[in-house]
Amino acid sequence: MSDTVTEYGRGGPEAPVLSRLSPLDRLLPAWITAAMVLGLALGRWVPDVAETLDAVTIGETSLPIALGLLLMMYPVLAKVRYEEIGHLASDRRMLWLSLLLNWVIGPALMFVLAWTFLADQPEFRTGVIVVGLARCIAMVLIWNDLSCADREAGALLVAVNSVFQIAAYALLGTFYLVILPGWLGLQGQDVAFSTWPITKAVLVFLGVPLLAGYLTRRIGVSRRGIDWYENRFLPRIGPVALYGLLFTIVVLFALQGQAITSDPVSVLRIAVPLLVYFALMWAVSFWLARRAGLSYERTATVAFTAAGNNFELAIAVSVGVWGVTSGQALAGVVGPLIEVPVLVALVYVSLWLRHRLSFASAAAPKSRSAR
Repeated sequence: MSDTVTEYGRGGPEAPVLSRLSPLDRLLPAWITAAMVLGLALGRWVPDVAETLDAVTIGETSLPIALGLLLMMYPVLAKVRYEEIGHLASDRRMLWLSLLLNWVIGPALMFVLAWTFLADQPEFRTGVIVVGLARCIAMVLIWNDLSCADREAGALLVAVNSVFQIAAYALLGTFYLVILPGWLGLQGQDVAFSTWPITKAVLVFLGVPLLAGYLTRRIGVSRRGIDWYENRFLPRIGPVALYGLLFTIVVLFALQGQAITSDPVSVLRIAVPLLVYFALMWAVSFWLARRAGLSYERTATVAFTAAGNNFELAIAVSVGVWGVTSGQALAGVVGPLIEVPVLVALVYVSLWLRHRLSFASAAAPKSRSAR
């Protein structure tokens, strides 16, 4: 979320993982929980909060929600090193394995888990599938650094996923929400869905900040230099992503308050497939990358890139397509609450495996300069 990992923080690469996170990101689950509680309190005790938030809309999305979604996407996309995407051709094994895991295995696994655990809850099921389609482009850079993985490879895979989502997200949404359930004889059309609303949401909430992030990087680097841009500018705007996320969660929970307090079991049901997904996806990705002959650094990069999800985009699409009070939006909000502690734990697992398994040697030393 924020630009959090410096040159291994204050303790070197072997320092405790949490000590290498900024205070903002170290307490991210607590911040998210506090935002949820605040939102629930506003929804319960502030009269007419829903009418106030929906007074001005952009399409079907309230203006406060739209601003929050754009704010949490822009800093993340301003970090991506778009100019280095072409360099991935030097390691085709990593590229193709990452594409396979991110755009074939990951969405398919989430589809299976969603139908397994939420077959009787179409809105939650759809929301979980939408989370599975949104590949990680933000927090993965943090997990990548904490696990002593390949920072440059991580940035490049993030850049590829950022661009690929523009072209593929709506098509995959149509496939997994309409076409595949129809082929399997499942009742997949028990939720309102069409391709254009998802396409529009992706274009607005990913396309606009993606273009803004790309232009910001191009202009900033050309005028002030890469050192100023990555070591001074990015740390200043990095926390804005977290603020946007927390603001969005407050608003979502203010509007979802009655549904949540009347049925807290639903939140737990959403959490189960997400928990299984993050753990299983990371383990499969780590195993396949190691079997493919990648170094530890690139194995960890592939695993965390594949296991993480872009919950900002998932929330944006769910809100833009089904509305802020929908079950799909609630599933998107639960995502980061589960993902953050699980992937922090997997960082420890990755570092433990680093010294207990054999890996191919890294092709060349990788730079650890600050992003």
